[in-house]
Amino acid sequence: MAGPGKVSIPPSPWPDGCAGAVSLTFDDGLRSHLDVAIPTLDDCGLRATFYVNPRGDEWLERLAPWREAARAGHEVGNHSLSHPCSQAFDDARHGRGLEALTLEDIERDVLEAERRLHAALPEHGERTFGYPCYQAHVGAGPTRRSYVPVIARHFVAARGKGEVANHPLTCELHYLWSWPVERMSGAELVGLAERAGGQGRWVILTFHGIHEGHLPVADVDLRELCTFLARSRDRLWTAPVATVARRIATWREAHGLE
Repeated sequence: MAGPGKVSIPPSPWPDGCAGAVSLTFDDGLRSHLDVAIPTLDDCGLRATFYVNPRGDEWLERLAPWREAARAGHEVGNHSLSHPCSQAFDDARHGRGLEALTLEDIERDVLEAERRLHAALPEHGERTFGYPCYQAHVGAGPTRRSYVPVIARHFVAARGKGEVANHPLTCELHYLWSWPVERMSGAELVGLAERAGGQGRWVILTFHGIHEGHLPVADVDLRELCTFLARSRDRLWTAPVATVARRIATWREAHGLE
C-alpha cells in the first residue's frame, strides 16, 4: 500500500511474470514478408504485425495470401490506402502529399483501407494502424493538424516512431513509439529487445524488406532475433501490436488509469 503522498503503481500488465514486451512490425505488405518473415516467425512460434496498403484495382487478389497469415495469428494491420507522406520527400510539388490533405481526406483514405481489409479478411480480429512514414499530420503552416484523433476514433492503437520503448503506464496508445531497424545486425536487434525487458517496457521494432528493397534487414539477422525471443519467452512477451495494446488498455481501465 502506498504511504501518504505517494502514488501506488499497479502491477505490470505483462503476462506470466514477463519483464517486458516486444512487438515486431513489418510495413508495406512486401513479398519478403510472406516468403521469409512469416515462415521464420512461425518456425519460432512467434506472431507479428504486418501493416499493408490494400490499394489498386486488384486489391482483393493481393490480399488473398494474407488470409493464412491472419489465420495463424498474425495481425494484418491498416497502413492506409494510398500511403500518404510529406511532400518533403519529393523534388517537386504535386499536390499529393500530406500537406495537401485535410482530416476528412485522411479519414476517408484510412476507412476505405479498413473496408477492404475487412472484406478480404472477415475473420480477422481487432487491428491497429501504422502511420505511413511515421507521420501523423495533414496540412501545412496554419492549416497543419494532427490526425491522431482521427485514428483514435477507429483503432485501439497506432504505431509511429519515437526515442525509447513504450512504458505501459505512460505511452500514448494512438501514437506508440517504435524503432526503425533497417540494416541492423542480429546483435543490435537482440539488444533492443533485451533492454525493454530490463526497463519493464514494450519495444516495437519496425521492419521493411527482409533481404529486399532500400530499407532491408538480412534474413539471418531476423532469424537471430526470433530465435532469441523464442528462447526468452519466459522473460519477454512477444505479441502483435493489437494484442499488447488491448492488454494495456484493459489493465489501465481496471486500475483507473485512463
